[in-house]
Amino acid sequence: MSTPKILALGGSLRRDSYNQKLAALVAEGARAAGAEVTVISLHDFPMPLFDEDLEASSGKPTTAKRLKQLFADHDGLIIASPEYNSSLTAALKNAIDWVSRGDSEGEKPLSALAGKTAVICAASPGGLGVLRGLVHLRAILGNIGITVLPDQIAVGSAFSAFAEDGSMSDAAMAKRVSDLGAGLAKHLQKLLA
Repeated sequence: MSTPKILALGGSLRRDSYNQKLAALVAEGARAAGAEVTVISLHDFPMPLFDEDLEASSGKPTTAKRLKQLFADHDGLIIASPEYNSSLTAALKNAIDWVSRGDSEGEKPLSALAGKTAVICAASPGGLGVLRGLVHLRAILGNIGITVLPDQIAVGSAFSAFAEDGSMSDAAMAKRVSDLGAGLAKHLQKLLA
């Protein structure tokens, strides 16, 4: 049986992002279930706003090429996105836009995205736990050919949800977070069998 390869990322550029912590915890659950997981931060992939004129004149930025290759090399995705004004972050949407582009006439758009399987989750200082933003993220991913599994997690009151070491403060939530990653790993193991 092939080992699933999963890419995990948070949708925030903030260094101490709750969502980056959440992505890492979901990744631990996927690893424990037998997946190979790469955790990245969008902060390490600075890119200009997607601009087709810039792409035509200068080509795809090096960081966008590196990010696209990471997406292409993995079978599944763990995405933890904060909610900005009831939607996903500009940084995450911009990353998706750059990764979605073909690099040659023979390459179809979305080649690094379509056919992947993802789980989504989010953490927020607010009480609603970013449910509105997850709706938008799920719709965007589905529209570009990514299968988003039905289970998701929205962590509210994030300032108290994480312990100082980055783990979840609540044991029941910690299990749900781990199970989300394990569920993706097990789903991909079946697909790759």
